[in-house]
Amino acid sequence: MTVLDRTGARPGETSSVLASRIVDGPGGYAGVVGDAQWAAEVRRLAKLRNATLLAHNYQLPAIQDVADHVGDSLALSRIAAEAPEDTIVFCGVHFMAETAKILAPTKTVLIPDQRAGCSLADSITAEQLQAWKDEFPDAVVVSYVNTTAAVKALTDICCTSSNAVEVVASIPEDRTVLFCPDQFLGAHVRRVTGRKNLHIWAGECHVHAGINGDELAEQARTHPDAELFVHPECGCATSALYLAGEGAVPEDRVKILSTGGMLDAARETNARQVLVATEVGMLHQLRRAAPDVDFLAVNDRASCGYMKMITPAALLRCLVEGADEVHVDLETATLAQASVQRMIEIGQPGGGE
Repeated sequence: MTVLDRTGARPGETSSVLASRIVDGPGGYAGVVGDAQWAAEVRRLAKLRNATLLAHNYQLPAIQDVADHVGDSLALSRIAAEAPEDTIVFCGVHFMAETAKILAPTKTVLIPDQRAGCSLADSITAEQLQAWKDEFPDAVVVSYVNTTAAVKALTDICCTSSNAVEVVASIPEDRTVLFCPDQFLGAHVRRVTGRKNLHIWAGECHVHAGINGDELAEQARTHPDAELFVHPECGCATSALYLAGEGAVPEDRVKILSTGGMLDAARETNARQVLVATEVGMLHQLRRAAPDVDFLAVNDRASCGYMKMITPAALLRCLVEGADEVHVDLETATLAQASVQRMIEIGQPGGGE
């Protein structure tokens, strides 16, 4: 691999040695260990590039620990817009880096591996959304922030998992609502609002959809004193509410929460154990927030391969080469920004997805 230092400074020996180990394999860039030497070099290169490092809650622990800011995608994008640095390095999946570019159009936005996609964002295309809109020309489109810039551009109001109910409730009751792309979050919104004219796209995050109700019920049975933190994207969210309704789990122990909501609840819980139904990367931040609580994954195989493509090797390559830059055309960005801004005007979105 030929390494080019585009920071304007000659690569130091550490960068050259580390970068020479990078290999591009089937799961992304590998060959570099996220140790203290790597972390020091990442921070040095970020400073040279005048870059701020953002990491999503589902990233590898080493990536989270080296980042300047860790959080959900929308909160990080808003940090990107306000950060004094010229360059944003977004350690997450591609739609998240797009959102950062939408909110910070004059800044350089890099993602360590542009191949890091998202099964949920990919579950609806702009063409599919336009066809759906054509079927319901008077409908209001509400799209989860976990969508591409092109889909956001065709959206009336974006939402996060923490404010989806509030966003839909703000729409006059006589207006039809098209909710996309997550069917489980949509079902949660319909359940809470009781809205009959809410049409839901049949999309899903493959990781969250794979956390099923049987697993949750078994974990709740074997950990009878544990609280349940369940992300509304999960296929088991309905099962969690059913367990509470049937008395199998006390109702006050079942919490349907966004990733940001989980962190808030972790800091406040009096439980000794918490069962967590979301991508396993979230456990790192939860354990940091409440080290005395035993956080257990409902499904310890719920790991997003796309998120984990942002490896130590990928981040090092990104900072050495200035790759991969994210672009959103001006018209798309302007329309997409309007749909995000309408959401923010309805209410501060808090702990995003």
